[in-house]
Amino acid sequence: MIYFSKSQPAPECLATEKDKASGDYKCGDVLPRLAEDFKNKCYICEFKDPPSINVEHFVPHQGNSDLKFSWDNLFWACSHCNNTKLAKFGNLLNCTNKDDHVELRIKQKCNPFPHETVVLEALDQDPRTIETRNLLNDVYNGTTKLKTMEAANIRNALVHELHEFQQLLIFFAGIKPFKNHDFLLEQIKGHLSQDSAFTAIKRWTVRDNPTLFRQLGHLLPEDN
Repeated sequence: MIYFSKSQPAPECLATEKDKASGDYKCGDVLPRLAEDFKNKCYICEFKDPPSINVEHFVPHQGNSDLKFSWDNLFWACSHCNNTKLAKFGNLLNCTNKDDHVELRIKQKCNPFPHETVVLEALDQDPRTIETRNLLNDVYNGTTKLKTMEAANIRNALVHELHEFQQLLIFFAGIKPFKNHDFLLEQIKGHLSQDSAFTAIKRWTVRDNPTLFRQLGHLLPEDN
């Protein structure tokens, strides 16, 4: 999970739809703006271009129309993550609030091999950090039999991304010869950007290695 900046102001249609008996919070330009704000990634698992998309209420609205139609409460999520979160997790770090520093409060690691689980470590004891860590663990590693299979599909995509990323790091470290250093650096920069799939785990790969952090730390955000 990484920081995303939510565009403002809110779509005008939300206020209109809120006043209707059966208003639709997916009105007007809500969907394309959410896709743009969240780089068309699920904000929880960071799957890029998810085949199934939900407009997710960060704070479960449970019939509260203010929460249901609040632009700041509408997030972009895949079906797996939305159905894992539901109303069970209501006290999470907010990835659209820069002051929550969500990326630096939960270490996310996974080895680039099949069948590896994602290891998540809360770096403070704030209840929101713990709850966010628990949600990410359920999302990446599964709960029920069906969700465990869905989680394995996400991890398969993650392993593919990490394998490609780590090959670039191997070339960058000089373990294998690679002549075009600038091209290589741009490729790594792309993997560490908001637009890339599973950005948080890639960034932690760099943070957790002193040599890589010394060489590539300038490509990482300092405060989120």
